[in-house]
Amino acid sequence: MPLPLYVLALAVFAMGTSEFMLAGLLPDIASDLDVTVGAAGTLTSAFAVGMIVGAPLMAALARNWPPRSSLLGFVGVFLAAHAVAAATSSFPVLFATRVAAALANAGFRAVALTTATTLVAPAKKGRALAVLLSGTTLATIAGVPGGAVLGAWLGWRATFWAVAVLCLPAALGILAGIPARPVRQDGTGRPALRSELAQLAGPRLIVVMGLGALVNAATFASFTFLAPVVTDTAGLGELWVPVALMLFGAGSFAGVTVAGRYSDRRPGLVVAVCGPLLLVGWPALAVLADRPAALLVLVCVQGALSFALGSTLIARILYEAAPAPTMAGSYATAALNTGAAAGPLVAATTLGTAAGNVGPLWASALLVAVALLVVLPLRDAVTAGRNEEAPA
Repeated sequence: MPLPLYVLALAVFAMGTSEFMLAGLLPDIASDLDVTVGAAGTLTSAFAVGMIVGAPLMAALARNWPPRSSLLGFVGVFLAAHAVAAATSSFPVLFATRVAAALANAGFRAVALTTATTLVAPAKKGRALAVLLSGTTLATIAGVPGGAVLGAWLGWRATFWAVAVLCLPAALGILAGIPARPVRQDGTGRPALRSELAQLAGPRLIVVMGLGALVNAATFASFTFLAPVVTDTAGLGELWVPVALMLFGAGSFAGVTVAGRYSDRRPGLVVAVCGPLLLVGWPALAVLADRPAALLVLVCVQGALSFALGSTLIARILYEAAPAPTMAGSYATAALNTGAAAGPLVAATTLGTAAGNVGPLWASALLVAVALLVVLPLRDAVTAGRNEEAPA
């Protein structure tokens, strides 16, 4: 695989770390900026909202942008947003930087997915995309726990500075390694934008996008507020937060890997196995959260089940949106980030109840239950395997 592809993966790693890292930093941010943990949790929603808006908007705009200049521009905005975030003492400013960073992230991914496939031979496009997206997986395993450790030692601002610094070699690599050639035009047989947008009217696509949003909402409802559960409910020290996040990331990697073997032709099997187990797992985690060993094991298991089911639903979205090859990825991104925005908001309402810190875990169970209730009468839209290859 060409070196520029790994440079793009480095940028995806930095952006993925930023997307998920707040789960280990919320208590410190809340204390430093004098807001509640629930209010600090809206930063995750702010990022998700930026991704929701940015994914289809930037994907549409990027159809005709020169790849190198657009990639550099998005990385530059992302870097600047994190530098401002690290320096500010204002929560509204921090909130605004999360939206700006998310828009840049969405734009970068839209362009990078297209650019990655032009750097290799047509027969190696799948491998190229796997290298690119490995940045996100590594972010959940190494970047997020590493950011939590850095935040515990040097404060949450140090983590934002670290993400900004990671963008520098990525920007230099893009400048040196990505050809400054014009992007291909509509003459290559690509569908018109209006035709691709019309696919959103398809009922099957709407169903799987809604399910993806619900499952991701359940994941982020608990993931966002995991730190207080680890430190307060389980009574573990702050340095155990990155351990829990690493276990969640390791589980997510395992879940995606295993589900990838079945999600194309046996999606019904993944849904039938992971859905009920996920529904049982969140209440089990809430009940056993005061037992550290059980907590850490279940965090890993729930990460695996959440990402196995979530990745399968991503595949279903791509299949249903196959007639929209340049926009399909943005539809999946928008659906998943709708869940990422709604989940923490739903979870935050439970923090002031008798459930306390484990309230978000119960909220996750409720969201999964709703998703399974939707699946039952509409399962054909989700469980029908496809033999055709999903679009990049």
